[in-house]
Amino acid sequence: MKKIGLSLMFALACALTALAANPYKKYTANLPFAMPEVKAPNFPKTAVSLADFDADGTGTKLCTEAFERAIESLSQRGGGHLVVPQGVWLTGPIVLKDNIDLHLEAGAIIQFAADEALYPVIKTSFEGLDTRRCQSPLSAVDATNIAITGEGVIDGNGQYWRPVKRSKVTDGHWKQLLKGGVLKRNDYWVPSEGFAKGESGANMNVPTARTDAEWNSIKRFLRPVMVSLVRCKNVLLEGVIFQNSPAWNLHPLMCENIIISDVLVRNPAYAQNGDALDLESCKNALIVNSRFDAGDDGICIKSGKDADGRRRGRPCENVVVDGCTVFAGHGGFVVGSEMSGGVRNIMVENCQFVGTDVGLRFKSTRGRGGIVENIYINKVSMADIKTDAITFNMYYGGKSVAEMLADGDNPDNTTKMPVDETTPIFRNIDIKNIICSGAGRAMEFNGLPEMPIDGINLQNLTIRAQKDAVFTNCKNITKENVNITVEK
Repeated sequence: MKKIGLSLMFALACALTALAANPYKKYTANLPFAMPEVKAPNFPKTAVSLADFDADGTGTKLCTEAFERAIESLSQRGGGHLVVPQGVWLTGPIVLKDNIDLHLEAGAIIQFAADEALYPVIKTSFEGLDTRRCQSPLSAVDATNIAITGEGVIDGNGQYWRPVKRSKVTDGHWKQLLKGGVLKRNDYWVPSEGFAKGESGANMNVPTARTDAEWNSIKRFLRPVMVSLVRCKNVLLEGVIFQNSPAWNLHPLMCENIIISDVLVRNPAYAQNGDALDLESCKNALIVNSRFDAGDDGICIKSGKDADGRRRGRPCENVVVDGCTVFAGHGGFVVGSEMSGGVRNIMVENCQFVGTDVGLRFKSTRGRGGIVENIYINKVSMADIKTDAITFNMYYGGKSVAEMLADGDNPDNTTKMPVDETTPIFRNIDIKNIICSGAGRAMEFNGLPEMPIDGINLQNLTIRAQKDAVFTNCKNITKENVNITVEK
């Protein structure tokens, strides 16, 4: 019987796992801050196959109910492994429960259906603000011991949801888009009238308060993050390809003890708000041996925005990023701009960024508040960085660095404003052993005159760039063996 075979296979795997030492312990040893050991969750040996719940693997029929029945069956038995076999499994939202491992075998593709009616509007958080969005394709709330593992692909059908800028796509792609959707201006396409309506008057991507009927009339604008994990504990994402999300790809929010290992997270380069990973207000997290290729920031650390973030008051803390690669994206490793709850105790090591707009990107603006401190970055190599190898920008307004340079943005960095709870603070950041072969500018430090960037240690940096480093409104910057070669 297929079920028996699966059960035996996973029983053996669980037994071997139990005997082995924690392979993740090495990442929390010898850190410059105290961080507890993080372990992968354990699951009951029970395993069921999605195919045994009348699911159709041809990609032509919805499998939403089959996923629900399979997860409920495992949940009633105390949890276990939901095995998704080879095939294309078209579905609406999937909600994980305690002690469930969603395991994709090689050749398995979970594709979320392009139909806004399947994704109800819910109360949630997006871009650091309390708001409403469509339910995420794959989610869990207040769950303990959950995992998404295997060798398959999870695809969010993001092209159904996302707007597109003319400058970011080919002529042929643009012509195809014009066969549907709405052209808001000559260089900006959106997928529906509802999207256009929702975008009008929105704060960045967050609409103003509306009636229930109005929220439902702008559903396509309320494009969800693809994987939303809220207040979950003991989480493992391993081996899977996550791609083509409606908005952000992976969004762990207020989670504890989370491991992201050996995954590939990718979006088209033209994807608006297509961040690969946004780790927000999480505690004790490992991001290791993974690859990110996104239309926006690659690996991003956040903790809420403005008053909503300060009210939440949960920093993102105790995070290790090790052995990761970031390809296209606005930034390789990024902090902010939503950092109002604080960011602290972060280690980034043994990483490489290839072709990103920026290498190391720290961003905020007045109104955020929050403290970013105790960030340690070591052994990072970069190549073909389009703008800054390293940037600290306290005047972020929603644009990438490339867009700011193209638009000639020149914020007033001389006029002091009062210091209060809304003033962001960046301090005590250690950056060493960096090699960058090719950047538009070596570094930009652009702090606030009332709150300079404070206590940055730069050690053993070798950077080739078209422009030199610029330091404005910063103090206690130490430099040791910093070598910048300007090649015009």
